[in-house]
Amino acid sequence: MPVVNITVRAFASYREAIGSKQVALEVAGGATAAHIWDVLRGRYPALGRLPAPFAFAINDTYVPGDTVLRERDELVLIPPVSGGQQDHRVALVSGPIDLTALLERVRDPQAGAVVLFLGTVRDNRRGARVDHLEYEAYEAMALREMARVAGEASDRWPVLRIAMAHRLGVLRVGDVSVAIAVASPHRKDAFEAGRYAIDALKQTVPIWKKEVWDGGEAWVGPEPSG
Repeated sequence: MPVVNITVRAFASYREAIGSKQVALEVAGGATAAHIWDVLRGRYPALGRLPAPFAFAINDTYVPGDTVLRERDELVLIPPVSGGQQDHRVALVSGPIDLTALLERVRDPQAGAVVLFLGTVRDNRRGARVDHLEYEAYEAMALREMARVAGEASDRWPVLRIAMAHRLGVLRVGDVSVAIAVASPHRKDAFEAGRYAIDALKQTVPIWKKEVWDGGEAWVGPEPSG
């Protein structure tokens, strides 16, 4: 039976379970993305204690689990996650988010309201004091998904501009992890579009958060809205 050579990339809890962010595999022709997950669980027992991927991506494009791998494909395992003429600006940054620059990106003479949402690192987790957070992203797909969320918000509400930025790496208590600015002719639409954007970002964009607290640590999955 012919074989194909592929590369598998892993993030967050999957990366830690495998012990590497990238693995080269030689698999039988016809192997699917879901089959590769089973192969890896057999090779790396720590994966067996983790939930199945939220999604798969091949060469930076989301695909169903029954997609067949081809020679030199790059398969990405995505753990469950922590329109029109509008100008959507999205960014992933490794340092503090520049809020002044973010607001400048949504400035528009037709705007009667600009809403700014900031997500910040809190100092506790179920009674335990948080030391820091670590954010990691599948960057190519995260930026694409952030742009999609911005587009969906603008399709639902009369938004003029949206700008979104998420910080990666180690964040301390009080640091801003995510910022979303929305400009709209009316404040009600700006507030509703902003809330939709942060809720959708937390649910679907492949950015993962590890909480490190006194005596433990854990990767955090999807967060409820609100």
